[in-house]
Amino acid sequence: MQHPLPSPSVDLATPDLGLSNRQALAEPVGGCASQRRLWAWPQRAQGASPDALGVGVGAAARAEGQARSASLQPEPGAASREHVTVFFPHLGKPCSPHHYAVHQGPLMDEDCEVTQLQEQSCWATLPDVCLRRVFWWLGDRDRSRAALVCRKWNQIMYSADLWRYRTITFSGRPSRVHASEFESALWYIKKFGRYLEHLEIKFLNPYNAVLTKKFQVTMRGLLSCLGKSNNRLRSLSIQHLELDRLVWRNSIRGSLIKSLSFFLKKMGKHLDHLSLKGARLTVEQGCHILNSLSYMQNENMASELNIEDFFSHHLAVYGSSQFNKAMATFRNLTFLTLNYNCISDELLETLSENNAGTLRTMNIKCHVHDPHGQEIPVRSISLRSCYFSDPDWSMRPTLTDLLPTFRNTLQKLTFEFNNNHESLDEQLHLLILACRKLFYFKIWAFLDVKFVERILKSQEEGQCSLHTLKVRIYTNRYETNEEDRTLREIYRKYRKLIDSELNYFVVAYPMM
Repeated sequence: MQHPLPSPSVDLATPDLGLSNRQALAEPVGGCASQRRLWAWPQRAQGASPDALGVGVGAAARAEGQARSASLQPEPGAASREHVTVFFPHLGKPCSPHHYAVHQGPLMDEDCEVTQLQEQSCWATLPDVCLRRVFWWLGDRDRSRAALVCRKWNQIMYSADLWRYRTITFSGRPSRVHASEFESALWYIKKFGRYLEHLEIKFLNPYNAVLTKKFQVTMRGLLSCLGKSNNRLRSLSIQHLELDRLVWRNSIRGSLIKSLSFFLKKMGKHLDHLSLKGARLTVEQGCHILNSLSYMQNENMASELNIEDFFSHHLAVYGSSQFNKAMATFRNLTFLTLNYNCISDELLETLSENNAGTLRTMNIKCHVHDPHGQEIPVRSISLRSCYFSDPDWSMRPTLTDLLPTFRNTLQKLTFEFNNNHESLDEQLHLLILACRKLFYFKIWAFLDVKFVERILKSQEEGQCSLHTLKVRIYTNRYETNEEDRTLREIYRKYRKLIDSELNYFVVAYPMM
């Protein structure tokens, strides 16, 4: 009776295996090109453990020539069929779905059959729905390795629900660690891009023109591949490119915009969410990209659009007829985020005409130097969220006069300022107590450590109803040992309250 082992399916294109020679991974067994053998050697003794045969990847590659001639010769008296044991040293024994004790001899009796069934790992019978969930939690490197275990695991690797969401991050700094990330990103898009529904791309602080060129070339291939193979992409986010920086040469910037525009012309009809926050384009370039979304149909059905800082700083976009014309193509907007220098009477009229039944939220970012010479008359405003970050702005009048006006609606407050010249603990505490709907409070400022204790005490007494409390306490000393000790005592005192009611983060931070 012959008991062949399953032939694992091998993907030789996997980029994250760290092997110097991928050709050594697999070779035909028994002259059949459809079967592959991974680091395979016959059992030398009855009942030998698979662990005894495991070798490192490097050792297997070095011993390939020697093992080929010696290991494939059957011993005298052995069965005519070659028995192969497969072992993956980087995955370990518990993850191997099939463990066989192979007996070499003229015949394999019924006892051997029972032994095989008993020693088969529980991973071999794991349902696909569970196995997909395991793969879902793995990173790319571990997924690639797990896909080499057997044919079933390799098939799970191609499950659509593993690749619906993807965030690709490119480092903007030259580094050996990140040297292959451009090639790896393109490889994964070519391999699994057809399943993508939500794609986010990040390019972090590009250092020089060499890296921006490499990014541009990678994006050209990536977007081209997606345009050919994908018809289900719903969300695209490419943020903080900052294309007005000097590291983006004109030719590189122009090529990237061309690739993105061509992609949006083809995929714009599928997109429901688009974020190009921080692109910093000229008015002409930005309008060209927006017009690409409605190419060949004169309207766009995207529901969420984020073009905050989409144009370079302080451009008078509100006076551009091109921009108003481009925005007129959007007929299904629910959320819109943009800058104040884009707002005009014409834009508001266009939005109210084309999106009256859908538009629910419009976030407008304002800047003190926005080139705007007109005012929008507002009789009543309901302020729900507020963020301050200007270091030169005296905060006391804002805390005592402006914000209390919105105490009946204010729900979220975020502060970041340098108040080294004035203490604002009392004003901040009174503001929190006055805003009865406030549930989120975050502040980075010079504060006394006892400020945190006062907030927690008010929360305990029911005077406020915060869900999130995040505080970074600035100090003028290098050492924060005293503040850290006090904060630990405060946490121990209010631990029950914090664990049950708050998303809590408090830290002392030296500003020297």
